Order: sequence, then C-alpha cells, then structure tokens
Amino acid sequence: MAQANYDALVVPRADEYLGEYIPLHKERLRWISGFTGSAGAALILRERAAMFVDGRYTVQVRNEVPADLFAYHHLIEEPQAQWLATALPRGARVACDPRLHSLHWYRETANTLSAAGIELIADTDNLIDRCWQDRPEAVCSTALLLDESFTGEPSSSKRQRIASMIAARGCDAALVFAPDSVSWLLNVRGTDMPQLPVLQSFALLEADARLTLFVDPRRLPAGFDAHVGEGVRVLPEADASSALAAYAGRRVLCDARNASAWIQLELSRHGALLVDGEDPIQLEKACKNAVELAGTRNAHRRDAVAEIRFLAWLDREVAAGRLHDEAVLSDTLLSLRQEGEYFHAVSFSTISAAGANAAMCHYNHANAEPARLTMDSVYLLDSGGQYTDGTTDITRTVAIGEPDPEVWRLFTLVLKGHIALAQARFPRGTTGTQLDALARQFLWRAGYDYDHGTGHGVGVFLSVHEGPQRISKAHNGVALRPGMIVSNEPGYYRDGAFGMRCENLQVVRACEDSELETPMLEFETLTLVPFDTRLLDLTLMDASEIDWLNAYHERVAQTIAPYLRGADADWLVQATRPVGA
Repeated sequence: MAQANYDALVVPRADEYLGEYIPLHKERLRWISGFTGSAGAALILRERAAMFVDGRYTVQVRNEVPADLFAYHHLIEEPQAQWLATALPRGARVACDPRLHSLHWYRETANTLSAAGIELIADTDNLIDRCWQDRPEAVCSTALLLDESFTGEPSSSKRQRIASMIAARGCDAALVFAPDSVSWLLNVRGTDMPQLPVLQSFALLEADARLTLFVDPRRLPAGFDAHVGEGVRVLPEADASSALAAYAGRRVLCDARNASAWIQLELSRHGALLVDGEDPIQLEKACKNAVELAGTRNAHRRDAVAEIRFLAWLDREVAAGRLHDEAVLSDTLLSLRQEGEYFHAVSFSTISAAGANAAMCHYNHANAEPARLTMDSVYLLDSGGQYTDGTTDITRTVAIGEPDPEVWRLFTLVLKGHIALAQARFPRGTTGTQLDALARQFLWRAGYDYDHGTGHGVGVFLSVHEGPQRISKAHNGVALRPGMIVSNEPGYYRDGAFGMRCENLQVVRACEDSELETPMLEFETLTLVPFDTRLLDLTLMDASEIDWLNAYHERVAQTIAPYLRGADADWLVQATRPVGA
C-alpha cells in the first residue's frame, strides 16, 4: 500500500463472480483476517483495520478475527464508504479490485468518497494476491452436461426465449454474468466447487440468440458443442477485454447491482451503451418447470430417508450414552446421504452445532475443535445435498436429554412462525417481504427476533441460495410466482447458550380452492422429515397449528416409511405420532 500510495484497501469476501461460494485460492478475506463466514469485508488502513459482517456473524467474527487488529462493525447498519469517509483525511486514496465488486457498489462508493475529497482507485493488480505466498492452486475440472430429462428444456430453446426478452427491452445483447445463470442457460454444471455445481464463466447473449461464452476451454467436455446446439462461441476469459470491443455502439443489458464492475467498465471503455436492468435469466430460472419440480420432489424424498436414518441413529446413540462430537455427527449424516441415488455433494458446509455453538447461526465445526454433545441441551443441524435432480436444505433442532422448559417455549414460538408461513395463502403480486412477519409474529409478541432472512430461493442442482426472490424484512420487490422454491426457516439464538431453527423447503403453487373469490397462491412443503415434538410446549399451540403438524407428520410417515427398515422404521412411527390428542 505504501509503495502504491494507497491509504486504504477494500477486501471483500468475493471472487470475480461475486457469488457466495468461492474457491480456496480466492478466499482473500479469510487469508488476511481469519474470518470464514460467507459475507463480510475488511477495510485495511495503514495503521488500523476494520471488519464488517452482518447479523449472522456477530458472534463468529469475535471468535475468528483478532480484536487487537480489527474493529468490528455491522455490514448493513454501518456502510463501509461512510466509515472510510470519516476515517480518512481529504486527499486519501482507497484501492479496490473492480472485479470483486458490482458496478453499483463501485459507483456509490466512489461518489461517497468523492464528496469527502477521497479518491477510489480501481486496481486489478490485487495487493492481496501479491502478498499471499502460500496461495492454494486453482482447480480446473471438467463440466457436466445435464440431460434434458433433468432440465425439461434444451439450451437452444432457453436461449431463444431469453433472446426475445432482450430484444423486447430494445437491447442488442445482455451480460449473463452469474455462473448459475450461465449453467442453467446451457444445461451444464461445474465440479470445481461441489457445493455450488456451476461452470465458472460468464457470457454475452445476443438478441438473435447467439452466445459468446467466456470460460477456460479446458473445462468443457467432449460433446459440449452438440449438447448446447448451434450459435455458441467459446473464448478464454483472458480474451474478454479485447472481445468486448465488438460491442462498441451497441446497447448491452447489464445488472449493475449484481454484475462485475470491471466487465461493465470495460464495455463502457470500448463504447458500449450500458442499459441497467436485472439479469433476465434470474426470474426464468427461479420458476421451475414440471420436470425440475418432479426431480426436486424425488431428491427431497431420498434426502429425507438419509436425514431420518441419521436422527434415528442419533437418538439411539444418546440413549446409549454415546455423545459424539459435531464432526462425527456431520460425517455420519454425509455417509447416509452418499448412499442415495444421484448424490454429488453437500449443498453447503453442514452446520453441526452442539449447545452454545448453535447460537452462531452459520457456525462451522471445521473452524475450531468440534464440540461434543451434552445432556439436557439442544443440537442444531442445518444441512443439505446436491443431487442431479435437485438441491435440498433442511434444519432440525434436536433435544439431547431434557432441555430447560425455556427452550421448549422458544422452540414452540419458532415452530408456530414456521407453521404460519407454511399455511399462508396470498394473491399474485405478493412479495416475500410482505410475508416475512408471519414467521416472526410470535417471537415479536414475546419480545424476540432473529437477525437473518426467513427464506431464500433454492435452485435445482444449482445454488442452495438463489435469487431473485427472498422472504425477509429487507425489501425485496420480486413477487412470488408458481414454481419458485423458497426456504421457511425462522429461528432464535441466545448468545453463549443455545440456538434453534425450523427449516423446510417449499414451492409456490396455485391454490386449487375453487370457492375463493380471489385466486390465491400457497406453499407446498417439499421437505419430509419430522420436527422434534419433545421440544414442544403444546399449551402455546392452537388447534389449527397442532392439526397442521399432525397432518405434516402423517404425510412424512406415509411417504418415507416404505424406504425404512427395522429400528429406523420404528423410530419414524414414534417421531410422527399425533400430538395434542
């Protein structure tokens, strides 16, 4: 920084694709700070540093990032640019790698700093990379070609459909920046990061359906050209800057909030006219077709078999006095998932959290000495799988012995919120933001809350965290539509004591009740695993909530029982017994 005459350096938790999951050799924030969470940023000044994380990581950041080097700040409540404008004198120079930020962030930050007399410098010669001497080697693996029996539509048809949307916007081309959008469009998947099975690449799709794919050609398997059909040109990413010159004078649709600042700045430098707009693929990808939904239902059934076998095993182990640590528990569940057809990998790092560790809602036992289960506590298990036909994500909170009645009370309030959202009916045009309070209402009434969203979108053998829809207090203007998969995961976390979460995946569908004056949408629950009724305070539940829970458990038992044997089958019978009778 001194050599480059920089007074501050911005280090986001991001790679060149701005996704949640990034390869080890791009974990720049982890290298400089020790922080292992999925969202955050460090601001490195010459004499001090600051760490910015959101509410999910307020406990974790203190455990991982040294307080003698970094001050802690909230990623949302304390904007980084404003902090820099206060911390630095006029004339200061702040460096950032424009490949690691959106154009919206770059412009907003530049404007805020400029108002304080501070300059933002875009520098692709990343200073972290120059200092990181033991940096892991990059992985370059071959992509998978996904058959139409899993996708329900050929790539050529998808490209033609999206191209028509681009033309309707009056644009000549669109930047397809997100790797999951590229992967969905071309019906391919990647294997570099098994948790996120996308092909690391970006593309430009023309209004006539021709596409230029920027990717390492070594990643493409034999048969790729025939698989995607005519009209796809492949170029190495290293050639991107020169290739973008072909868009001089042309209107290119770009998502300023989610696509790389560097690519858009290069397009502008070459004379392209940027038209700000959302990635047209995001909404199409979010609304699953009948083939994708059939596949994801099958994936959830197989996933439920593994999860139920695990929960049955866990109860037997606890009853026998064998209290395993978090790593053994996570590995055991993984081994059961691996027995399922089409399984590839977990869909995210399993959150196997015993006791107080569950208060960190994105805890990872691999980052410390795994804790062991203790009696009269709760165990939180948030996990999922990537299958060729679907992506799963489930959280169950399990009683270990007999937790305190205060835990029962809070768990019941969380589950009541889950049930309220699962039962929701709503007219077309309703957003997840408008539904979020349904899941929080009982916690709010008692003076509690949780500092994370209630629901995220989920892909089909794609990202477990998919947009553009969300269920959250934070504003999201995307209406929920049939075919969208979202999670339903209210929770509660008490620092240093315990944490709990009740999560199922559900798909939006049209309500078939013909007596309704206004046509409504509703949710179909995809996840098929019992909730732990040992943690319920039934005096806090009304009859409709108990009816919903009993009906859900009856459906679980009828669907999964044929796939279980012996002690596992007996456990399911006990776990799904009606309550409140």
